[in-house]
Amino acid sequence: MRVMPCALLLVASPFALMGQQPHDTTVLKPVVVTATRVPIPLDAVPHAITVLSGDALRDQGIRTVAEALRTVPGANVVATDSYGSVTSLFVRGGESDHVKVLIDGVPQTGPSGPGGAYDFANLTTDNIERIEIVRGPVSTLYGSDAVTGVVQIFTRVGRGATHGLVGLEGGTYGSSGVSGWVGGGTERAAYSLAVSSFSSDGVYPFNNHYRDRVLTGRTRFRPDERTDATLSFRYGDAMYHFPTDGAGDTVSNNQHQLERGPSVGIDLGRALSDRVEGRMTATWQRSNYQYAIAPNGPSDTTTFPYSSSDWVTRAGLDGRTNIRVMGRGVVTLGAAFDREEMEGTTLDAARSRNDGALYGQLVTAPERRLNATLGVRLDDNERFGRYATYRAGASLRLDARTRVIASLGTAFKEPTFYQNFATGFVHGNPDLRPEHAVSWEAGLERTFDGGTVTTRATYFDQHFRDLIDYNGADTAVNYFNVPGSLARGVEVTGTAEIGGSVQIALGYTFLHTAVTQAGTGTGPTALFVPGEPLIRRPEHSGSLATACRLPMRSGVSLTALYTGEREDLDFATFTRATLPPYTRIDVAAHSDVRLPEGAAPGLTLTLRVENLLDHAYQEIKNFPARRRNVFLGGELRFGTP
Repeated sequence: MRVMPCALLLVASPFALMGQQPHDTTVLKPVVVTATRVPIPLDAVPHAITVLSGDALRDQGIRTVAEALRTVPGANVVATDSYGSVTSLFVRGGESDHVKVLIDGVPQTGPSGPGGAYDFANLTTDNIERIEIVRGPVSTLYGSDAVTGVVQIFTRVGRGATHGLVGLEGGTYGSSGVSGWVGGGTERAAYSLAVSSFSSDGVYPFNNHYRDRVLTGRTRFRPDERTDATLSFRYGDAMYHFPTDGAGDTVSNNQHQLERGPSVGIDLGRALSDRVEGRMTATWQRSNYQYAIAPNGPSDTTTFPYSSSDWVTRAGLDGRTNIRVMGRGVVTLGAAFDREEMEGTTLDAARSRNDGALYGQLVTAPERRLNATLGVRLDDNERFGRYATYRAGASLRLDARTRVIASLGTAFKEPTFYQNFATGFVHGNPDLRPEHAVSWEAGLERTFDGGTVTTRATYFDQHFRDLIDYNGADTAVNYFNVPGSLARGVEVTGTAEIGGSVQIALGYTFLHTAVTQAGTGTGPTALFVPGEPLIRRPEHSGSLATACRLPMRSGVSLTALYTGEREDLDFATFTRATLPPYTRIDVAAHSDVRLPEGAAPGLTLTLRVENLLDHAYQEIKNFPARRRNVFLGGELRFGTP
């Protein structure tokens, strides 16, 4: 009898959309760590945080983290066009470089490139256990870049007897993928290892091939009850070919970009007593970014051959002591050191900088009616001087079903090496100051029907200053600290569970952005014009999602994403343009056809259809988004945990 209500809900979903906020059915309520760096129940955190389950994402056939983030409240994902094209994340109206990205604690946002924003195009869900997304300023814990939020990906650690899987998928645009995973372990030692490869021919008739290869692993050791150690690593190698210029015209047969490199993280912990714990985290990341464009054949109209190659290295060490006070409250005292280096063809010379920081935080006992967090941090950068940030939050339970939440904080974003020291077509400005932000939010959360229905409304307000603006005029430098802006809005979300087999999630976000201080540009394509909204941030956005567990170990889900009107720049006509609203509907299904038994493998089949109604739309002016995508996949599972 479960099939009928599932079918009715899935059919009704698109018509109930009309401006709902993205909020995925994979949201959990576990213990989280990213918001405070100490374990705390999600329903006690006085900050906005969403958790996505890796298993649920894979059941829905969601291949990339970017696609998963489209369902997060306040998050706006913007992809250029094909698989592998530049994919940006805007959280609560901030800039695309205002979000810090971590994989198992290792920062992934490098200090390179024109804007320093993380490109989500190549980040897959193959080996993800969960994703924690914190919205709001978190510089007190993570330093630079964590202005409007932090996205942290945790990879899987095996449990139980050794088991694994091999997966194959294929679909539209000549896309195909293969993946493998193996893992297992005990309380004392555990491991996992994953490999994946994906390729696509792209949406354009020529020069649009993409391939992405990833190797990840994680091991955990507990030599005794008081000591734990985790080692994680990742290596990615992605190549993307694209024929388009800045106006979206197909002009090049041989334009491409490459991103590759390893990252490693080590996390050590030791309980010194029943109340005191020491932790140390060491991280290292090295990435190579290459770009090349060259005429190749009579149909290639490119007239400016160019190539570049840059290496970016980032190493960090973070030591902290967690002291339990007032029952389950925790005081954290920590020190951090980061070193960033960049060398390559886009800079005037090899560059480096060191940053040291001291920070402290108080997290009160989560079971109290009133619990709070309070944090402060002092960064000392050899190039930009000293910067202090703070964050405070409180959660008050009015009764067993109602919670009031409020928080206030500051954050900063250092200029990239490219913005400081670029040479060639662009001239960096070594005198740039870091960007700054002040943010606050207040919300009300309430549960109904014994906790099976949850609603939440949050108002947020952010002010940004010293933003870095680009001026393409032929001047001594091209980057300036001039403009300021604001972003404020409301997030309304709701989730419900019906009969233990059906989940529904819906929401709505209203976002108002405005430039408060003029930038250096005054032309029709200027980014910062007083009173004008920030580009690529929709005023209204939303989603409605349903998921249903079916008999025979199967499931089906439907997600409808709505994106309202937003401003963009049209570089074909050098004017501002308004992109029309669109709704995208995705459907997925999976079935465990056979479970593993002895030496015989199990079989899981998956189907995913993106843009089910084949709507034509653009996320960036003059760059058409992918039309209907159909993916079929299968996994052979060996062993049982």
